[in-house]
Amino acid sequence: MTPWRRCLLRRSATTCARSASSTSQSSASDRKLRLDRAGSVCVQMHGDRVIPSGPARRQAAVEMTVMREKSMKKTGTTVIAALMLGLTAVATTFVPGTAAVAQEKKDAPKVSAKVGKPLQAAQKAINEKKWDEALKNLREVQAMTGKSPYEEYVMNELLGVTLVRTKDYKGAVEALEASYRSEYFDKSQTTTRLNALAQIYYQLKNYDKAIDYGNQLIKSGAADDDMYTLVGQAYYIKGDYKGSLQLFDNYVNGQIRRGQKPKEQSLQMIMSSCVKLEDDDCTTRALERLVAYYPKPEYWQNLIHTMFQARDNNDRNLLHVYRLASQVDALRRPEDYTEMAQLAIEQGSPGEAQRILEKGFAKNVFVEQRDKDRNQRLLEAAKRAAQADLATLDKTAEEAAASKTGDKDIGVGLAYLSYQQYDKAIEAFNRGLAKGGVRNEAEARLLLGIAQLEAGKKEDAMKTFESVKGDPKLERLASLWGLHARQA
Repeated sequence: MTPWRRCLLRRSATTCARSASSTSQSSASDRKLRLDRAGSVCVQMHGDRVIPSGPARRQAAVEMTVMREKSMKKTGTTVIAALMLGLTAVATTFVPGTAAVAQEKKDAPKVSAKVGKPLQAAQKAINEKKWDEALKNLREVQAMTGKSPYEEYVMNELLGVTLVRTKDYKGAVEALEASYRSEYFDKSQTTTRLNALAQIYYQLKNYDKAIDYGNQLIKSGAADDDMYTLVGQAYYIKGDYKGSLQLFDNYVNGQIRRGQKPKEQSLQMIMSSCVKLEDDDCTTRALERLVAYYPKPEYWQNLIHTMFQARDNNDRNLLHVYRLASQVDALRRPEDYTEMAQLAIEQGSPGEAQRILEKGFAKNVFVEQRDKDRNQRLLEAAKRAAQADLATLDKTAEEAAASKTGDKDIGVGLAYLSYQQYDKAIEAFNRGLAKGGVRNEAEARLLLGIAQLEAGKKEDAMKTFESVKGDPKLERLASLWGLHARQA
């Protein structure tokens, strides 16, 4: 029996000491990936070892490309469309003169001839898209004294749309607010008007006002997806990250309850708000949601980096994290491949080390010559160990099968898993679990689920991942593996 296999059979909840390796085991705190302010990995070289080091910044770990702080600034065209819709009633019922011709009620509002003449000219210019001419006539009305409340209302309605067209948003919003507060405002146009006011104030960077009008729509149940986004982003831009988080969280939870898929941008905003609040648990939950609905490699990479940063990690858990990272294509840096291979060798899985290094070379992740040389030496060592391991594996499997407890079977299962002999791995894991006496049953079940997934037995794998209990870290890993299995 090779030293590698003897160690494998002695594997327990703690990392076994490698009798066949001259490389001493580093502590989890030495190995843990720490990200610098720019989100890159700082590494120190120690012989042929890569020891990640440097200050770990929660924000840099997750804030990379996920939140680009996109402004949802509505174009003038969108605002104009909303305003023109709201002005339909005014355009069709306002007829200048001494009587309210278009009204049947005796107490209907009237427009005087003095005010009516320039208003009529302004309305005609608006219909012909002659904005300067319309504005000239409306300014004439604006300068008049003694106007009735109804005349003020009509003037402000027409002035609002004209000023939006000429991109005088400050003047436009003042006119539109004034007409909105008028007793003559058509209440059926409330939703349209609140949308316009919120959008214009957002463009003016008056986020408090944008939030106020937007929240009126939300409370009334009339807000659409864009308005939720506008209000949430307004909270975020003004630095009210709790407000942004609460709004988007409620919005997304409502969508999920209704069986709808949340928008990616909403989930990004939740995550970015969590980051700004420096809430690790919140950030992790947000990343898990992003991964659940939008399983992009960069989201997986961010999520996995939060797992690497856990202070109480040990080498065994780190290797499990690397396994998941490799599976979801979240390994990006040369040192990721090197570190995973080193951990695999130390924990009695040289075949796994060989595969991950070969994958790294195939992807050309090793650019610097010294990295190529170092990892080539590591690959050759892994190949030699794997060759010796394979030569005795079947015999070791027989010995494990004859054992009264299941620990040795679990070790054999891991070996078969590392050599991609998935059916044999599943058989060994199941045999070991059936015997009982397994020191780390949660880990054994996690490995069984991985083997089942690799073997194409997706449903079995998902059930096995759900059965991982007793170790919070492994439970979380199993949950993420289950999530990946559902997406596979």
